[in-house]
Formats: sequence, structure tokens, C-alpha cells
Amino acid sequence: MNGFIQSQSRTQTTLLPECLDDFINEDNPVRVVDVFVDRLELGKLGFKVTPADTGRLGYHPATMLKLYIYSYLSRIPSSRRLEREAACNVELMWLLGRLAPDFKTIADFRKDNGKAIKKVCREFVDLCRRLELVSGELVAIDGSKF
Repeated sequence: MNGFIQSQSRTQTTLLPECLDDFINEDNPVRVVDVFVDRLELGKLGFKVTPADTGRLGYHPATMLKLYIYSYLSRIPSSRRLEREAACNVELMWLLGRLAPDFKTIADFRKDNGKAIKKVCREFVDLCRRLELVSGELVAIDGSKF
């Protein structure tokens, strides 16, 4: 294949592992999602932030909320597709700290935290208004402008 850009060998190891942070630009929206969710008081919004004393350890609600918001921004409605994306999408690996919840966990989080997720959405809209990112003069729903 002379004359073309050559790829690296998939089996080649490196002396130092690559840092996920190097793959995410400073202006990437996942950084905004990360900071926004980390500053929320999840307990006051209705999320269960105290882990159970028994049973298998669960995912922190902040981790699951980051995944949920990412899915909304990326237009990925399927929990099964999100499960696959968490295992191979570099942005999601960075955002979730290389955690990869299964589809049932993702679906249950959505089902069990509907009211709290709506409060988070209101909080985000309020933040956008305070930062003057949203004027409120034009509203578009399913392509119809009002």
C-alpha cells in the first residue's frame, strides 16, 4: 500500500498509556455536561444519593444522569444503543470514567427518575437564561416555530 497514509498496528503496545482527556477538545459539549451535573444537588432534585447497605454496588446517579443528558444531546433514544456506545465511544468513556452500564440499568434509571430528570431540565433552562444563552423569543417544537 505504498503512497497512502499507513495505519498503526492494532497489536502494537505503547510505553505510556494514552490519556482519554487528550481526545476530548476543550470546547466539547461533554465537558459542559460533566461540570453541570457535578454542580447539581442531586438529593434535593429527587435522586437517591445514598447507596443501599446490601446487594451489588450501583452506579452513582450523577454518572447515570450524565449518560442520560449525553443521550439526549446525541439523539440516542435506545438504552441498548447507549450500552454499546458507552463501550466504544471515546466521549462517553471520558464522561463516565470508562464505566459502561448495561441497557437494563439505563432503562431503569430513566423509568425510576422521571420527575427528578424533569427538574434537572428546568435547572438547565434556568442556567441558560441566567447566562443569556436563551432569549425565549422563539420556540420551536418538532420543527414548528412559534
